[in-house]
Amino acid sequence: MSSLPESQSNARKPLPTWLAWCWPRGESFYRHRAPVRLAHWINALAILFLLGSGLNIFNAHPRLYWGMYGADADTPFFSIGAYDTPAGTRGITQIGSWQIDTTGFLGWSKYMGAYASRAWPSWLTIPKFQDLADARHWHFMFAWILALNGLAYLVWSLSTRHIQKDIWPTRSDIRSIPQSVIDHLKLRHPAGEAAKRYNVLQRLAYLGVIVLIALMVLTGLTMSPGFDAFFPWLLNLFGGRQSARSVHFISASLIVLFIVVHLAEVMLAGPINEVRSMLSGRYVVPKDHS
Repeated sequence: MSSLPESQSNARKPLPTWLAWCWPRGESFYRHRAPVRLAHWINALAILFLLGSGLNIFNAHPRLYWGMYGADADTPFFSIGAYDTPAGTRGITQIGSWQIDTTGFLGWSKYMGAYASRAWPSWLTIPKFQDLADARHWHFMFAWILALNGLAYLVWSLSTRHIQKDIWPTRSDIRSIPQSVIDHLKLRHPAGEAAKRYNVLQRLAYLGVIVLIALMVLTGLTMSPGFDAFFPWLLNLFGGRQSARSVHFISASLIVLFIVVHLAEVMLAGPINEVRSMLSGRYVVPKDHS
């Protein structure tokens, strides 16, 4: 009985195109070290609970101001509320002088089968029902988890030069920004040797997230009267407690934007390969476009 040559018998059959996109085969390398993977998943869990509980806290006073003071009599630059109109109760989101009807989502949305006045809908908040005390407990617990995890990651990254070598952009990286933007718009992701390092947009995005998390921690401390007693310079740094609250909210919104773009990029680049690399550390290098 004849047998196939060894080179043919050991060859793998090519995967269907749709499966090769999400489960590629080929050269692999150790992309993410254990501390990076651990910090990533702790951050993901902490940010999920922080966003949900933060929106519940925001619902208690759904307005943003700039400066030292903010009350119902003051004029906010951003607000979400329910208002009686000739067409009935409507949810209105106000940004500066603009007013947008957001009925059904922001300001006036369904809760337990009936419409109710809620800045953010119940399916986005933790807990689902309006409870400022419980939301604060969740928020403070995961805020400390995020802060301590971030501090541990920074200490490890600086001591091993992970940030300096893998994240901090070089001069050539900065010069490649226009081309990298064009490649991303064309949905051309790095392949071959280029896929073995973060591209410049990834580096800038990750540095931006580090800055945003630092802002979240500092502004969160600024909103605490207890910390203000020990560190009064925080109030001066952000121009008042209400300004700190606004920066806190804006920073959280930018983190949400990063998450949306990040998840979209994971799906476009091949979700199984990307997620697998963040679980095991091993990453399969996509074949060169040529």
